[in-house]
Order: sequence, then C-alpha cells, then structure tokens
Amino acid sequence: MSAFLRPVPGDHRQGRARRGGIQEVRLIKNVKVTRVNRMIRIPRVMVVDEDGEQLGILDTTEALTIAEDRGLDLVEVAPAARPPVCKIMDYGKFKYEQAKKAKKAKQASHTVKVKTIQFRPKTDEHDYDFKKKHIITFLQDGNKVKVVMRFRGREISHVDLALEFLRHLVGELQEYGTPESDPQREGRLIIFVIAPKRV
Repeated sequence: MSAFLRPVPGDHRQGRARRGGIQEVRLIKNVKVTRVNRMIRIPRVMVVDEDGEQLGILDTTEALTIAEDRGLDLVEVAPAARPPVCKIMDYGKFKYEQAKKAKKAKQASHTVKVKTIQFRPKTDEHDYDFKKKHIITFLQDGNKVKVVMRFRGREISHVDLALEFLRHLVGELQEYGTPESDPQREGRLIIFVIAPKRV
C-alpha cells in the first residue's frame, strides 16, 4: 500500500466509493505565499508606493491600476495588518534581492570545522605533498586544520627535527593560513592549529 494512501476507519460509504475504504491523503507543507497583483482578494488595502510614500487606504482595484500604470506590481507586504499593507514595486527585482540577501546570510553563518591531518617524523615526500594539498583545500573552504605530529618509539628523541619539519610546512602554507599558536607538546604528540587567512 502506498505511503500516501490510508484506510478510512468506520467510513463504509466512502469505502465503497473509494475502493475498499481507501482515500488519498495529500501532504501539504506550510509554505508562505506572497500575494501579488490579482492574487490580492481583499477589497481595500493600505498602499505604499515605490518611493516609500503612503498613498493611504485604497480600493484594491484602484491600487492595482496605479501599479500597472507605473509598470510595477502590487505586493502584499504585511498581510496581518488591518487593512493589509501593500507596496508598489518591481516584484521580480525584489525576489532577486531577497535571494541575494539569503545567500549572503548563509555564507556569513558558515560553520568553521576543524580538520585533523597527522604526520610522522619520517613522512615521505609523496605523503607530505598529498597531505599538504588536503590542508590547502580545507583552508580554502574556510576551515581550520589541526596538524598533529605523532612520534613512535625512539622517534621522540628527534623533536628538534620534527619542529623543523613543521616550520617548513607552515612556510609552504603561509599563502593560505597562519598558525593560531606555537606548536604544543602533548606526550608523544606535537599539535598546532592553522586558521584560514581572512580575505
């Protein structure tokens, strides 16, 4: 049975009419609809023109005529007001500007993630280049990168070489990001975070 079909309990009349007590149930989302031009059915509205000047309470047909004479649209901007407030504007341009604002707000609310990349003191050149490219990609996407140098066994006796390795890495990444602090020693790890450069 389709997920959109449900039996109607106790409704034998509908059951006969709708083949075995089944009726279609429509799923309707709550969508905010902006009424424009002839979609505005209420007889009288408060009208604001394209320059923000109030034209007063007018018959909707009169307001529509004014908007059409100016080559513009009548858009309901405050439907809960009594009477509703309508503005004369270029609705296509208005929608475009709203979409631009929404996109800008979404970009501004970008959540910064922290990606972790691990190295060893004996990381070979191929692995180094591969991981460096990943770090650059993460930084270009606006994320931070946690760089971890992990030591095993006697490698811990060569911390100075590991620090030189990390200084070289930071130098190659300076176009894309900067360390938030000096490398921190945590047991057999050396850790620091690189933040993306602000544009």
